[in-house]
Amino acid sequence: MISRLSGILAYKSLPAVTVDVHGVGYRVFVPLTTFYELPEPGKSITLQLHTHVKEDAISLFGFYTLEERDMFQVMISVSGIGPRLALNILSGISAEELVDAITGGNLRRLLRIPGVGKKMAERLVLELKDKVLKLERRQEAARERAVPRSAADAVKEDALSALINLGYKNALAREVIEKIIDEEQPVVPSLDVLLKKALQRLSG
Repeated sequence: MISRLSGILAYKSLPAVTVDVHGVGYRVFVPLTTFYELPEPGKSITLQLHTHVKEDAISLFGFYTLEERDMFQVMISVSGIGPRLALNILSGISAEELVDAITGGNLRRLLRIPGVGKKMAERLVLELKDKVLKLERRQEAARERAVPRSAADAVKEDALSALINLGYKNALAREVIEKIIDEEQPVVPSLDVLLKKALQRLSG
C-alpha cells in the first residue's frame, strides 16, 4: 500500500490533484482542508496517503497532515461511512475540530458539516468517541518518541517506499539501499541518484 507520496504538483482541481513522481502521474483525492494548503502547480509537495482498494478500482486519498489521514481512516471504519463521505466531512471541519466535536459530543458542530444529518452526527459520536480517544493517545505517544530524521534517513525511507511500490521485496530493497548509502558516505546521495543505482543493481 502507498502511504506517502512526494513529487511535483502537476495539476489541481477539486476533488483531486495530480502528483508527478518521476514522470508518473498519481491522481489523489483530497479534502478542502488539504487543497487550500497546496502550493501552485510546479512546486514540490508531500501527501500522507490512504490507499483504498475495491474489486474494480484502486483510489488514492491524500492529506496534508498525518492527523487528517488518521481521522479519515478512523471514520471509514464505521459502517455506512465510505471514503467519499469521510472526505466530505474533513472538507467541512479540521481534524482537530472534529476530534473535539466527537469527544465532546458536540452534535451542533457536527450538524454544520455539509452532508451530515442528525442520525449521522449521533453515529459519529457513538461509534467514534472511544476510537478517537485511543487515536489521540497514540498520536501523543508518537510525538513524544519522535526525533528529527537525518537527511540520509529521509532519502533512504523515500527510496525504499518507491522500490516497494515498484514490486520489489522490502528486505531486498532495504539491503541494496543501505549498501549504496554506506558506499557513498560521507556524501548523502539524492533520491534520484539512489533510486537509479538501486534499480541498476536490482535489475542486474
